[in-house]
Amino acid sequence: MNKKYIVRLTETERDVCKATIKNEKGTSEKLRRATILLKADADGPAWRDQKISDAVGCSTRTVENVRQAFVLEGFEAALVRKKRATPPTPQLLDGAAEAKLIAMRLGKPPSGYGHWTLRLRADQLV
Repeated sequence: MNKKYIVRLTETERDVCKATIKNEKGTSEKLRRATILLKADADGPAWRDQKISDAVGCSTRTVENVRQAFVLEGFEAALVRKKRATPPTPQLLDGAAEAKLIAMRLGKPPSGYGHWTLRLRADQLV
């Protein structure tokens, strides 16, 4: 099967990958991606996807995704994971409500209470 996305690293990119692996700098995912790029390099070892996935300990789809990201988005995008565009959970308070909560917490608690509890803050905020 012919590969659609062929990885060809430059000398500087190859050196960055080797240095990342040697110094173990960054996350384990970054180390895995650097290893995948080095093994998939057409001018280097040019391993098959299955052999890379067995050596690195990931699925073949991960190897395909890293190669695709390298060809379409560039070296940095393939090496470092892309940040989420939106957070996984929506923000519950806007800036004004958050400022009100902080001001309330720094103020004195209502009479009959020694300190602000979470339930008391929630009741007062609502």
